[in-house]
Amino acid sequence: MNRKIRHGKACFRKALPVMAAANFFLFFLPALLFAQSGRGVQNPDNAAETKGPALDREPGRLDTEPAWRQALGGAVTGLPTVQARSVVVILDGGNIKAYSTGGRPLWNYAARGKLSPFVTRSPEGTSYISQTNGNFFAVNRAGREIWRLRLDNPLSGQVICGWDGRIFVPTGKKISCYTASGHLLWERSFDEQIDISPALEQSGGIILSLEKDELLRISPFGTVRRFALPSPPQSLTSLRGAEGARKVLVLYKNGNAEFVDYRSMKTAAELAEEAGEARPAEPEQNLVFRLPAPPLAAAGRGSAAAVTLNDGRVALISGQDGSLLWSGDSHIRIAGRSAGAEDRAAMIYDERGIYVLSKSGATGFTEDGRRLWFTLLNNAAYAPAFGDDGMLYSGGADWILYAYKLEDRARQQDFSLYGPAPEGSYGTGAPPPSSWADYYFRFDETELNTRLDIISRAIYSGAVGPDELEYTAYLMETAEGEYNRPQASQTHPPVQVAHRLRALRLLGLIGSRETIPYLAKVFSGDRESLIKAAAAEAIGNIGCDPEGLALQAFGNAVFPPGTVRDEQVLTAIASAAGALCRFSGPPLSDRGVRLLNLLAGENQPPIVQRRARREIGTLKF
Repeated sequence: MNRKIRHGKACFRKALPVMAAANFFLFFLPALLFAQSGRGVQNPDNAAETKGPALDREPGRLDTEPAWRQALGGAVTGLPTVQARSVVVILDGGNIKAYSTGGRPLWNYAARGKLSPFVTRSPEGTSYISQTNGNFFAVNRAGREIWRLRLDNPLSGQVICGWDGRIFVPTGKKISCYTASGHLLWERSFDEQIDISPALEQSGGIILSLEKDELLRISPFGTVRRFALPSPPQSLTSLRGAEGARKVLVLYKNGNAEFVDYRSMKTAAELAEEAGEARPAEPEQNLVFRLPAPPLAAAGRGSAAAVTLNDGRVALISGQDGSLLWSGDSHIRIAGRSAGAEDRAAMIYDERGIYVLSKSGATGFTEDGRRLWFTLLNNAAYAPAFGDDGMLYSGGADWILYAYKLEDRARQQDFSLYGPAPEGSYGTGAPPPSSWADYYFRFDETELNTRLDIISRAIYSGAVGPDELEYTAYLMETAEGEYNRPQASQTHPPVQVAHRLRALRLLGLIGSRETIPYLAKVFSGDRESLIKAAAAEAIGNIGCDPEGLALQAFGNAVFPPGTVRDEQVLTAIASAAGALCRFSGPPLSDRGVRLLNLLAGENQPPIVQRRARREIGTLKF
C-alpha cells in the first residue's frame, strides 16, 4: 500500500512541470490569438504592418512546372486575354495568336501592321483589336475577321464589352459605342485626352477619367455625367453602397481615396444650370480617406474593393466607410520588390477570391484574406492572365507562352449558348411603351413615315444615344403590327407591310441582342412571309443568338413538321444562320450547320441552295 502511495506521489511530482506548462499556455492563449488575428494593428498608415487573417499563415510558394508551353515567334506586347476556353496574345510582328487552354494552337491572325497593345474578347470569343494607324478589327473565335472600321485614332485603352453585345471604344479624346456588328450607336468627344482606360461599372455603363482630372460616368446610351477631381487618379472602381446606392471609388496616386456618389455627378446641362444660379448649390461632401500606401491597381465586387498597394500588399476596403478589412503580402512584397518597382498590375475579384497579377508573378487570396498561393515569374514580358479554370498564362521575354496550373477551382458562371451570360440587362428587349403608343393616329402613313425617317437618320448617322429605348419601343410597336390582327378594332388604320419591314430592319441595325427573343417571336408568329424574312434578316444583322432562340425558331420552320416553303424566307434563314455561326466562330451546338446542310439539299429551291452553300463555305477554316 505504501509503495503504491509513494508511486502515486512520484507520478504527481513528474506531472507538475507539464501542468505548469499547460497553464502557462492557456494563460497566454488569448494574447496569442489577439496578436494573430491582427486586431492589435491600429495604424494602417504604417507600411510595415498588415491586418487581418493574412498574418495567420504562410502558404508556400508554388514552383510548378508549366502545364504546357508554345513558341510564339515574337514578343508579347500586351496582357494575354482568356475567354471562350482559349487564350489570345498580341505580338510585336503585328499578329494575334490563339491557343486552347490545353495548349493546342488554334489560329494566327495577321493584321499586316503594328497593333496597339490592347485586345478585348467578348463572351462569345470575338477579339477586338486595333492597328496603330486606326484600323479597328473584329476577329471571331476561329480567327476570321468579320468586320473592320477606320477610327480617327488607335485605341487608347481597353475596349469594354457591354451587357447586350455593344462595345465602348476609347480613342484619344473620344468614346464611341458600336453594336457587336460594327454599327455606330453614339460617340462622345472631350476637350482632354482619356487618362484612365474605361471600366465597366455596375449599372452597365462605363467610368473613366480625363487628363484634366475629371471623372466621367457614361451610361450605355451615351449620357455623360461629370465630377471634378482634386488630382490625377491612379484607379477607378465601381461599387454598391448602402441600400443599393452606387458610387465610384477613386484611388489617387498620393494614397488618398474618395467615394464619389453617383448623385454627385452632373450632366453638362445640370452644371450649366447650377453655374447660372445666383447661389450655386453646395457640392456634396464625399467621404475621403487614406490608404496604407499609394495604390497600384484595384478591382471591385459588390460593396468592397480589393487594392494592390505599391509596397506589394493587397488590401480589402469596405465600400461603406472606407475601413481596412484586411491586408496581406502579395508576391511583389514577398520577392522584396521595392516600393513602386511594378509599373503596372492587374487584379481579378470574383466569387473565387482576389488575384493580383504583375510581371513578377501572381498571388491568390480568398475573400476573407487567406493567401491561397503565390508564384514568381522571372522572364515575363508583360503581366500574365489568369483564367476561369485556374490556369495562369504568361508571355515570356524568350518569345514563349507559358501556362501554369495554379488552382483546381473553376469559376462558376451562368452560361448562354455561346458564352457567359451577361451580368444585367439594358431593357432593350422589353422597353417601356414609346411616347407615341397611345396616340390615335400614330399608325397613319404620314406619321409613320415621319417617325421612321427620324429614327433612320439617327441610326445611319450614329446618333441613337439616349433615345435608344424610345426608338426601340416605337420600332417594336410598329413591326408587331398589333392593329393588323383580326381581333383588332377596324377603326384604326392597319400598319402596312412596308412600314413593318422598315421597322424590323432598323431594329437589326440598332443591334441589341436583347431584342433577339422579340424578333424570334415575330418570325415564328407572323403569317406574312415578307415579315418572317425581315425578322430573320434583323437577327442576322445583330449577329448573336445567346440563348439559341433564333436558331430554334429557324429549325422549327424548316425541319419536319415545319411548313415554311417560301424561297425568300428560306434564303433569309440561310443568311441569318450563317451570320450567327460566323460571328461566334464554330457554334457550340450543331444547330446552325445542320440547318444550313438541310437548306443546301437538292430538294430545296436553287436560290436557297446557293445561299446555304455560300454560307457553309464561309464556315470552312
